[in-house]
Amino acid sequence: MIILFGLAGSGKGTQGKALSEIFGWRWISVGQVIRDTGEYTEIINRGELINDDDVNRLMDAQIKKAEAEGFDVILDGYPRDEYQAKWVVENIADKIDGAIFLDVPKDELYERLALRGRDDDLSRESVERRFEISEQNFYAISNLLKAKDIDIIKVNGVGSVEEVTNRLVDVMKEIVPGARVQTADVNGGEIERSYGE
Repeated sequence: MIILFGLAGSGKGTQGKALSEIFGWRWISVGQVIRDTGEYTEIINRGELINDDDVNRLMDAQIKKAEAEGFDVILDGYPRDEYQAKWVVENIADKIDGAIFLDVPKDELYERLALRGRDDDLSRESVERRFEISEQNFYAISNLLKAKDIDIIKVNGVGSVEEVTNRLVDVMKEIVPGARVQTADVNGGEIERSYGE
């Protein structure tokens, strides 16, 4: 299992999906999992966060489902705060091979978010606040993971999508020596490799 971290606009969703296809792993995005339940639309529309216990429960179910179906897992956007990270280290730390942080300078992130054009991305002040909260959370999360000997490797997230993907593939092979690039579909058929696709 790999955890993929990155600030808003870093491309972790795009890269998580790409890695899941390349290695035949299951990509589990916390945002996608929450949206797919259909239970939290009002909370999301208000710009509020989902209760941590609910998030842990939903992610636990998706991780177990993926494992039952024989998939290794790429976690995207989870854990996102210290409470969730405590649940992770207490319940699944032994399954985690490592973590990756997609490192992109903030000026680049602001440009990407402006191009993305989502309402919650447009205010520089709101984006700065989101970054500040994310960085505080990541500091707490990283300390908890390091205490469990889970390394977090920074990967340069600047460049074309393909360039960043190639860097991540190399790092994945380092973290999980047994990880193999998938050259053909299992049993000659299509495999669902990502959650919510």
